[in-house]
Amino acid sequence: MPATHTDVTTPPLETRATAGASPRAWIKLVRPHQWVKNFFVLAPLLFSGRALNPDSQRSAALAFAVFCLVASAVYVINDVVDRAQDRAHPSKRNRPIASGAIGVSAALVLAMVLVVAGLALAWSVSPGVLGVTIAYLALNLVYSVWIKHVVILDVFAISAFFVLRLVAGAAAVDVRPSVWLVLCGGLLALYLGFAKRRHEIVLLGDGSSDHRAVLSQYSTPFLDQLSVVLLAVTIVSYIMYTLESDTARQLGGESLSYSTVFVLYGVLRYLYLVHTHKDGNPTETLLTDKSLLAAVTLWVVYCGFVLYRPQG
Repeated sequence: MPATHTDVTTPPLETRATAGASPRAWIKLVRPHQWVKNFFVLAPLLFSGRALNPDSQRSAALAFAVFCLVASAVYVINDVVDRAQDRAHPSKRNRPIASGAIGVSAALVLAMVLVVAGLALAWSVSPGVLGVTIAYLALNLVYSVWIKHVVILDVFAISAFFVLRLVAGAAAVDVRPSVWLVLCGGLLALYLGFAKRRHEIVLLGDGSSDHRAVLSQYSTPFLDQLSVVLLAVTIVSYIMYTLESDTARQLGGESLSYSTVFVLYGVLRYLYLVHTHKDGNPTETLLTDKSLLAAVTLWVVYCGFVLYRPQG
């Protein structure tokens, strides 16, 4: 007798991969450890003097949550777009989409849910936060399609993402962002971005362009020169902020400027880690290097003490 065949269609590999994905894979996909970048959103709350105001605390916390949602959406979309290049990277090839643990369609659905949730939450905070969030998403789209392939401009765009976080934080607590604070944040992001590019070139060697095409247009001597210049102007800008900003004038004296020692140590420590090939990802470095984490913690504690100590 002829064999009977069950009329069952085998689901495509993408569907089977997604169905078998563990909760850990989904968490890894949205990269919660990268949310540390969103603490830039809280900087205006600290330096505006409103950190003890409950309404300001609530608005800043919601703005922080907004950027956690939309940033995770951007990471998911980028992982979909870059899945082929990620497979050429020694660590990124283990990402859920690059490894095939989660399918493209399911990932895009998740990204859309995160975007809608982020925009709705931003609208509930203020029109200003909503506008900045839309600008952040639009710039990310342009970055993914074009800017990330343009030398130097690619890192400028990354810096702009951090500046937008600062602006969103200022809009959330209804203060005008200090030009010095925005300048410091942007320059610091540029410094970290170019240092990360250097680390990627050294780590991947001749195969660096297979992972990120723009890396073929960089060289380590050029990136070393950029690091020196940006390190200098970042420190000078921060000193100017601690002396010439409205916040510094309201405090009187030079007490805020003494926090420069923590900033200087932090950026030099990061530069040391990049040059010793220990790490190059700013987020992972901050979360894993105890010395750098201690410097950031002491900086926050000292600035908080200076800004909120009883006057008189």
